Amino acid sequence: MTSPHAKTPASQRPLPRFAVLTASAALLSSIVMSAPALAEPTPPQIRVQASATLEKAPDTATLNARLWERTPTRPQGEAPSGDSEAVGDARARLESRVDALIRTLEDAGVPAAKIRAGSLSVRPDIIQSGGNEGDPAQVRTQVERPVSLTLDQLDRLPQVLDALTAAGVDSLDGVSYGLQTSDDADDEALQKALERARDKAQLMATTLGVELGDVVSVEETTAPRYQPMVMHSAKMNDSATPAYRSGEISIEAGVNVTWEIDD
Repeated sequence: MTSPHAKTPASQRPLPRFAVLTASAALLSSIVMSAPALAEPTPPQIRVQASATLEKAPDTATLNARLWERTPTRPQGEAPSGDSEAVGDARARLESRVDALIRTLEDAGVPAAKIRAGSLSVRPDIIQSGGNEGDPAQVRTQVERPVSLTLDQLDRLPQVLDALTAAGVDSLDGVSYGLQTSDDADDEALQKALERARDKAQLMATTLGVELGDVVSVEETTAPRYQPMVMHSAKMNDSATPAYRSGEISIEAGVNVTWEIDD
């Protein structure tokens, strides 16, 4: 018979009320934390990729020419006796020709601010022997200056080309056409690409019997850009004057646009 004054073992004593509540809260928290978070479903969307090409007539032309002078040749490896004086003479001749070319271009109507004479370059020019076997290669020094100009009046192009030819330029690296306000053309091409994307999305929505909602995202996939066009020369006309055709400049732009679909 158990004595009424005997103590109950600690393992069999009932837990205090606050301890039961704390344990229950911890268990519930563990269950909530272990449950995976439910992501909100992505709303239905329409994604469109579109591009546009803008054709523009150029309104500016850039011409690049080069003039050079050379010293007398000498066998390669031979001591350059008097070479410094020869280089000085070649440079003096070159500077005189460059000055004459600039005056000729100004007389042809090219503003002085549109003419750029580059810096002087000096380099050896090696001529391989084409004669008897064993003949040494020849070497000379070439001094050179580039001259470039921008022409905003394309109807003056034939006259300017004649002036360059008359001035005796040693090299004319062609003519490239461009746009004076290329940023405006870039904006116009981008606007056309966005309009094309909107039209495509509307066509898809109409065909599927849904309504377009708000724009979710816009991404530019192709930055508007254009490549200067190289000059094309046509056949001589009846007046024996060469006719030049600049063609058109193509500016491309591309976008990706995403719309929500309204319920």
